[in-house]
Parts: sequence; C-alpha cells; structure tokens
Amino acid sequence: MTNPDQNDLFKRIQASFLRQGMMNNLGARLLRVEPGLCEVALPHSERVSQQQGGFHGGAMGALADIAGGYAALTAAPPDMEVTTVEYKINFLASFSGGELRAVGRVVKAGKRIIVTTAEVVHLDASGKPTACAVMQQTIVPVHKTY
Repeated sequence: MTNPDQNDLFKRIQASFLRQGMMNNLGARLLRVEPGLCEVALPHSERVSQQQGGFHGGAMGALADIAGGYAALTAAPPDMEVTTVEYKINFLASFSGGELRAVGRVVKAGKRIIVTTAEVVHLDASGKPTACAVMQQTIVPVHKTY
C-alpha cells in the first residue's frame, strides 16, 4: 500500500519536473521520490551523446543536478521551488548505450541553503550498474513564480 503523504510528495515533485523543458527534451524520467531523496533516469540517445558516442559530461551533470535539486525540493516548504547555487562533479567513467540513473540525497537542509549529493550510475543492457559520476551541490529555496 502506498503512503498518501509519499504519493503527494511524488506528485509535487513530478509537477515541477514536468515543467523542465531540458529534461523533457533529453528524455529523462522521474523514478522515485522520498523525503530527502530523488532518483531520475536518462536513456542513451543522440540527444545526450558527445562526439565519440558516449554520454556527454553535460548530460551527466544535468542529470546529477536535477536529482540533487529535486531531493532538495522535498525538504523545502511546499510553496517554494529551489535553484542550484553551485555544484562540483567528478566523472568516474565514460559509457555509451544503456541508461544513466542518478540518485540525489539531502545531506543537510537549512532555512537558507540545502546541501545535497548525487551518485550517477550507468546501467548496461543486462542492468549491471557501474559508477559513473559523483556530485556535491548547494541549493537555495526560492519563491515559486508559476
């Protein structure tokens, strides 16, 4: 049985996620939302590849940014949105094909800033996960303008 509060949280995050033109254009999907956590997926395609056919670092960074940002949004008041102030990412390996999964987690949620991390893994055709990138991020809550 699904927890009603958890379902409401997913719907709140999904409503914001669906407004993301970039994520929609790249084919990203929102997979999981829990308090302090968000998981998103990005399938390999021409839209996210670099010149050698692998996932572009910008796509990996965007996916990590979104996962961490939406994890932060779960900790922000319901009438707020969030925006990234900065992030630092380490790329661990390059992959093509398959799918990337990023899991963002809140490290500390304060009134003025929220610190998150995100781990990005690559899933090959068999579903085997391999570490791809790690990120640390600083987020600020902002007033919702829509």
